[in-house]
Amino acid sequence: MIAIGECLQIISSRVRTAIEERDKGFLQDLAKRQVDKGANMLDLNIGPQKKTGAEVMEWLVNTIQEVTDVPLSLDTTNAEAIQAGLKVCKKKPIINSTNADPERMGVLFPLAARHDANIIALTLRATGLPATADTRVEILSEDLLPAIEQYGVPLENVYIDPLVLTVDGCQDHAPEVIKAVRVFKQITDPPLHTTCGLSNISNGAPREVRPILNRIYLVMLMGAGLDSAILDPFDDELMETIRILEGRDDSTAKGRIYLALYDAYAAEEEFDPSIVDMSDPKQSDILKTIRVLENKTIYAHSYLQL
Repeated sequence: MIAIGECLQIISSRVRTAIEERDKGFLQDLAKRQVDKGANMLDLNIGPQKKTGAEVMEWLVNTIQEVTDVPLSLDTTNAEAIQAGLKVCKKKPIINSTNADPERMGVLFPLAARHDANIIALTLRATGLPATADTRVEILSEDLLPAIEQYGVPLENVYIDPLVLTVDGCQDHAPEVIKAVRVFKQITDPPLHTTCGLSNISNGAPREVRPILNRIYLVMLMGAGLDSAILDPFDDELMETIRILEGRDDSTAKGRIYLALYDAYAAEEEFDPSIVDMSDPKQSDILKTIRVLENKTIYAHSYLQL
C-alpha cells in the first residue's frame, strides 16, 4: 500500500498562506512530518493557480525536495503547472489527475508518456458522476484505456481512481467503488494500479466518526486490491491499520477483525460478524461501520450511538 500524504493542500488556509508567502519552513516541516508518520509519497495540491501555477508548482516541488526524497504527486487542474513540476521532479512523480474528458486526456496522457510519469485517471465523464461499478468499468474500458494506448502511456504507470464519494449522501456508492476496484485489477495485463482519495468517504461526517469510516473503508478497499490511497498520515490508527494488514498482525481483537474483513473482501465473500464481540464498544463500532459502508444500515451522523 502506497500511502500518499494529503496534507499539503491549498484548501487548508495555513498551507495556502504559506504558499502565497513562500514560507519554506512551514511547508518543509509539514512534508517531513508526513513522511515521518509513514507517507511514501506526498500530494502537492496547489489548486487551479491559473495565473502563476507553473511558477508556484516549480517552487513548491523544489522546496519539498530540499528536505525529503519521497516521490511527489502533482495535484492541479493547471496543465502548465504540472509540466513545470515534472521538469524539476527528481523521483518519478504522479500526475493528479485526468478524467475521461478527451481534451484533458489529450493534454495529460502525452505529458505522462513524455516524462515517463505515473498518472491518476478518474473514472469520470463530463456527463456526471458514475453511479455503479459497471459504469466505472465502462468508463475505464471505453474511454480511458483507448486513450492510454493511443498516447503510449505504459499500463504500469497508470493509477485508476474509481471516485470515492461521501457516505453522507452517496452511501450507495461505497460498495460500488469496492466492486469497481476488484474488476479494475482484472481487466489488463499487467494489472492497472488503483488509488483513491480515501478521506472523501467521510466528508461531511462529524469529526468523531470520520477516522473509523476511513479506517474500515480502507480495509475493505485493500482487500479488493487497492494499491494506494491519498490519506491523512497523521491519523495514527489509520497508519496502524495498514501495518496490521501488511504484517498480518492478529495479536489483538481489532487486528483479527480487520484481517477477517480484509480476507473476506479478497475472497469476494461475506464478512462473518460472529468474530465481533458486541459487548466490547470498540468492536461494536467496527461492525456498525462495516454495515454502513456495505449499505446495509442507513447512515446517520449518530450511527455509532444507535
